[in-house]
Amino acid sequence: MTEAHSSTTRPLWPVGADGRPKVRVGTNPDAIRVLTTAVGNRLLPDTYVQDGLPVVVEAVSGAGDPTAGDDDVALPLSAAALRPPLLASLLAEHAHVVQNKMDQEGNPTEVEVSPSGSVLGAVLSRRSWPELPVLRRIISTPVLRPDGTLLQQPGYDEATGFLLAGRAHLDPVPERPTAAQVEQAREFLLDRFLHDFPWRTPADRANYLGLLVTPIIRPFTRALSPFGVIDATMPGSGKTILSGCVGLLVGQRVLTWTDSEEELRKSITTVLADQVGVIVFDNLEEGAVVNSAVLARLVTERTWTDRKLGSNTASTFPNDRLWLATGNNLRVGGDMASRTVWVRLDPDCPRPEARSGFTIPNLDSWILDPANQATVLRHVLTLILDWTAAGAPTSTSVPQMRQFTRWAQQLGGFLEHHGIPGFLSNAEESRELDDDATEWQAFLLRWHLLHGTKPMTANELRASAEPEYGTPDPWVGSFPTTATGKLLSPKSLGHRLTGQIGRWRGDVVLRSVKDKHTKVHAYWVERQPDKPAPPKKTPQTPQTPQDQP
Repeated sequence: MTEAHSSTTRPLWPVGADGRPKVRVGTNPDAIRVLTTAVGNRLLPDTYVQDGLPVVVEAVSGAGDPTAGDDDVALPLSAAALRPPLLASLLAEHAHVVQNKMDQEGNPTEVEVSPSGSVLGAVLSRRSWPELPVLRRIISTPVLRPDGTLLQQPGYDEATGFLLAGRAHLDPVPERPTAAQVEQAREFLLDRFLHDFPWRTPADRANYLGLLVTPIIRPFTRALSPFGVIDATMPGSGKTILSGCVGLLVGQRVLTWTDSEEELRKSITTVLADQVGVIVFDNLEEGAVVNSAVLARLVTERTWTDRKLGSNTASTFPNDRLWLATGNNLRVGGDMASRTVWVRLDPDCPRPEARSGFTIPNLDSWILDPANQATVLRHVLTLILDWTAAGAPTSTSVPQMRQFTRWAQQLGGFLEHHGIPGFLSNAEESRELDDDATEWQAFLLRWHLLHGTKPMTANELRASAEPEYGTPDPWVGSFPTTATGKLLSPKSLGHRLTGQIGRWRGDVVLRSVKDKHTKVHAYWVERQPDKPAPPKKTPQTPQTPQDQP
């Protein structure tokens, strides 16, 4: 690793008998100056700078190969900040730090020393290291540079600041694949690798390919990507294989979903310090609702800033990861509905795990082999480079996705270029999985049925929901309640209603006006009238030439 990443501008330090450079230091001020110059000029191999701090890239020992698709997949390299103990260790390993002293007879002699912690701390206290290359990310998979070329040479890439860890089984991919190579890649991915998954619709397969490609082309598209949900009707349908394939290619961290916004925020801040390309909330509880303001904010922001755990210091991370969730019969709520792309599987059989006759037998263990991962990756890269060779056409037919429209246009263009239909065409169907929208629509429709467009205060509305002994609930269970099933207080109801003013739920919308004297809001529901049917055309008798004007 050292030779591949070392700087070619290392100063010519005197070399000792064992080949290690010799760095001569004097008193503390001199030692600080000499060692600062040494670190800045990459006396130590594989040193870079990140956010003003020098870091050293080292191989990760003991990470081990994953044994299942839902394991964490660590990158083979890691960037560690240079702290005094680490700097002392690396200096002892890679150099001789020597100092002139007098021996017992008073004769000058050269002694190898380990600089004091105060000296090393002073060296590392500065924030300016102009000679060190900037390390933006460590990656394990080739990616598209902003200029559309493929970063596939292992080592440090000056154009992007990325350091690519080599893959032993991946041969170079031609920048302009031949038609035969493209057809072979398309056939492998569609007719072999993804052939046996029980996609609910063609859109689900296309959406998955879009998510699979996203981490590789993100430096080129520079687009925010939505939250991806890989959902199935039954366990054993293949969700973990699909999410794990992305993670095995680009590195993944697997997290446990939590409904606590505070715990979710902490998990996000912690995991963004890793260099992995995808974060998976795996195997959510069946029927779980993904409704998080923290997550909704995360996927729409390019950077994430939060307080470091155990300190009052804030850290900022680029939000350049793909975020996924897997589970059975999941739903979404709140703002997550418009920020989610769905991949849905439906095996339509009682025991999906007992299916046989697959194109690639035992795919869950097959994909764990690095050679097979390289096969999948090579074919994916072939399709990407064929798309860029054609000018990276974008799509104009995909639905608008607010902050993710650029992502949708780029991935839609990639899939259309390769004749893969259905991308995002399940967006309307997926709206039915918006738990929040469904509940609000049911509540507003019932409100309109019971009270028409009569303005009502939160107190009046709450009173109308009080059950009367022996009579059925007029709201038939649609009135908002607390998590324990109790009716909301008028104050809590007012807060909820205020957050829904002007937001259409299907064909109904909540309106409000504030009384100038009492400052109390009154609310009512309007319903969009049914559109009149177009008038029937009366067949006309064709005119003869003499009848025409």
